[in-house]
Amino acid sequence: MHRASPPIFRQAPPTMHRAAARLPPARPGPWPRRALCGEAPALVRASGPGVARRLRGQAGVRPGFLSGPEEAALGQEVEPQLRRRRYQFDHWDGAIHGFRETEIAQWSEASREILQRVRDTAFPPGMSQLSLVHVLDLDKSGYIKPHIDSVKFCGCTVAGLSLLSSSVMRLVSEQNPEDWMDLLLPRRSLYILRGRARYEFTHEILKDAESFFDGQKIPRERRISVICRNLPVLPAPT
Repeated sequence: MHRASPPIFRQAPPTMHRAAARLPPARPGPWPRRALCGEAPALVRASGPGVARRLRGQAGVRPGFLSGPEEAALGQEVEPQLRRRRYQFDHWDGAIHGFRETEIAQWSEASREILQRVRDTAFPPGMSQLSLVHVLDLDKSGYIKPHIDSVKFCGCTVAGLSLLSSSVMRLVSEQNPEDWMDLLLPRRSLYILRGRARYEFTHEILKDAESFFDGQKIPRERRISVICRNLPVLPAPT
């Protein structure tokens, strides 16, 4: 059974979003989408301007959303629950490899303040949200396969914090696999998917061997994501 060493959440290294800011200028080819939803433009790459326009305002990354102490506070809170679970290398719908997960309803005051900031950033006022927060722990060798979250379990918006490691999230159109968008998720960042990015594109977290962004290797370590979602929208009665 994998166990996190105590220092993992007690002393955080320099923020990865600073490293991301040192990425070389974009080369001709993948389309650098304009900054939207508060994300840094260097963190988003699309296959072409059509995809960039289609996902305008639908997919975004906010680097440095968490401070080092905030990451540590969340990590210390989720780690005891994760330790009671073994990493799994299959999933009920085949979407995840090398993971363990839990859902948490009760949080400390410090963590509640962080999660409220996520909710205030990602969801409009009055939107009903799931009370349970999904915590997904990916082993270094783990990855998330292309999938679209079931509409039975969550609504139009997904917002996730990235702890411990940077990673690359890839969105691919279900209608045309040549239409794609890559999001660089630096450690301590917040990503937001909504609308078309949520319903019309699969999303995945690339395995370490495939973890490249704009031609540059993004090393993948163990990664914990803390994910907030809104409630599914029930169909109108007929």
